[in-house]
Amino acid sequence: METLPACLVRDQLQILGRDILTTFMMNFHPMIFMVGLLFVSSCKGHSQDADIFKTRREQMVRQQIEARGIRDERVLDAMRKVERHLFMPSELASRAYGDFPLPIGYDQTISQPYIVAFMTEALDLEPADKVLEVGTGSGYQAAILAEICDTVYTIEIVPELAARAESLLKVLHYDNVLVRTGDGYQGWPEHSPFDAIIVTCSPTHVPEPLVAQLAEGGKMIIPVGEQFNQSLVLMEKRKGRLSQTSVLAVRFVPMVDENQKEY
Repeated sequence: METLPACLVRDQLQILGRDILTTFMMNFHPMIFMVGLLFVSSCKGHSQDADIFKTRREQMVRQQIEARGIRDERVLDAMRKVERHLFMPSELASRAYGDFPLPIGYDQTISQPYIVAFMTEALDLEPADKVLEVGTGSGYQAAILAEICDTVYTIEIVPELAARAESLLKVLHYDNVLVRTGDGYQGWPEHSPFDAIIVTCSPTHVPEPLVAQLAEGGKMIIPVGEQFNQSLVLMEKRKGRLSQTSVLAVRFVPMVDENQKEY
């Protein structure tokens, strides 16, 4: 009988332990759940170099992201560092670093890794930048942004997802991320203007409140269009006017208001 390497046995036990804890804790407060989940995930007797998830992150960056032309080292470093498998249901952790989006509940998804990297690089962020994200979802994109820029303001329409993401981001010490439950179409005017805006749900048109909240010289990347005919649009504000370029065909969940009506 073939003997499994010790590191694989350890990782399988960690995943099993996390699944048991997930089942037990899922009905409790999101913060308690996240602390327990991360406790199990962090019980490692070997170095990070033996971590199967770290190996998968390296492969993800090399094969899916660098191979498609992403060159910004800050983006690549963030994608290598942030533990994507923590931002999704535990039963999907083994698929976390695949080249596809995954469901996170409430008819929402965590975006394909390449799309996360592509949209982040397109913003050309600076360390002092203040960024608005519309569509927190799992919190993964916010964590990537938080590795690169000064402050991230992120809005999620689904209260349960907002609470889950906020709890996890706090446990992971992303103190520069502020999460709010609300209608992302309206933005976050009290903290505007923003140096960059990233939208991870698709309206049929560019929301005027977001345009108004984009700083002079700032960039916004947003999917626009009907459900099966969307384009990722990169916009830049110069002298109060927006230039825009369609950069990629995509498919995102629709942007909705608090009554689930699509914009």
